[in-house]
Amino acid sequence: MLISYPGLSKLRTKLIEYENVFLASDSGTLEQLKEMNSKRRAMEESINEKSLVTAAIAREMSGGLTSRCQQDIQKLEYYLPLLENLVHHVNLIDQNPRMISWISDLKIRWSRVFTSSSIFNLLSPKFYQFDNVYFELGMTLFVYGAMLREQALEVLPSDLVHSTTLFRKAAGVYTYLSEEVLHHIVGTQEKPPEATSLVSSVMSLICLAEAQAVTARKAEENGNTGGLLAKLHYGVTDLLAKAMVILQIATKECKDISPRFMDFVFSCKTLHELKSYNYLAESLKNEGKIGTAIGVLHRALSNSQKNQPIEDSWKLVYKLVFDDMTQLLQKYQHENEFVWHEKVPHHSELPSPQAVKIVSPITYQPHKWERTLVFKL
Repeated sequence: MLISYPGLSKLRTKLIEYENVFLASDSGTLEQLKEMNSKRRAMEESINEKSLVTAAIAREMSGGLTSRCQQDIQKLEYYLPLLENLVHHVNLIDQNPRMISWISDLKIRWSRVFTSSSIFNLLSPKFYQFDNVYFELGMTLFVYGAMLREQALEVLPSDLVHSTTLFRKAAGVYTYLSEEVLHHIVGTQEKPPEATSLVSSVMSLICLAEAQAVTARKAEENGNTGGLLAKLHYGVTDLLAKAMVILQIATKECKDISPRFMDFVFSCKTLHELKSYNYLAESLKNEGKIGTAIGVLHRALSNSQKNQPIEDSWKLVYKLVFDDMTQLLQKYQHENEFVWHEKVPHHSELPSPQAVKIVSPITYQPHKWERTLVFKL
């Protein structure tokens, strides 16, 4: 991974009291509503960063997990099966007037994270309310996918295989969210981007691209050839190109999607495209085609000068890759001038990398608790 974009789990939510809204018809249902309150409150405190529990107590409560990210994922995994079960039972009687009234009384409210950064947005985020339990499920799953992605970034330096698995799991969550959940959220009011299928599709592609990027890094460490590495990195580029197309459509439907996030996707695409051309040139040189290798490097560097990142930290990474390729080009030109004397083909005759994608989402399987809920209707 060359650059990263953490913090997509930084949504905010308001208190929900299931026990005080739904009227239980038996003690078992009441206990389940109380448990939902408890699990939801624990998740809510973590998301809103308002937990007063010390690090030592949090570690003990989580069964020894030392990572804050892992602890938050565990809380989400405790809450989601209960929420899936409630959604199932609400759907059975969703047209009942009392149930409609109860869902409204829950006041399901979430903020957004895809917004332009400003002090006002950070200190006083805008909350969206939908009287629909799928809104709660959708936003909770969005946070869950973001947490899996952040854990993947957390373990990336030490465990490439585990990091890849986590990225693929996150991609599966976003695919499920896009295809199975978000179309149930209907209404005329404005939705946060996180509650739209387009943005979830973008997130799935980004997570897949990041999984492929880690796989390419693993291949580099294993000493694989330039031809394979060029294909792997161009696979990342291809996934991000698809994400950009969908993101452009999403920006027409959702107002104020962060330009920084859009620049992140574009910058990742550009960087992996550069690396793919770098490895393609190395492969061509090893095949004795140094003139073609020079042409490939020159074309890639010329095109990339128009597409530099905006963020300073990303510019530094971009400059490192650009400078390495510039040095490689100078080396090949010097060698060709004094040894090979090969003609550099016209740019229209130069090859481009082929995209090979070897990662796929790990299908998200919701773990709904099969517990009967009976309400006084």
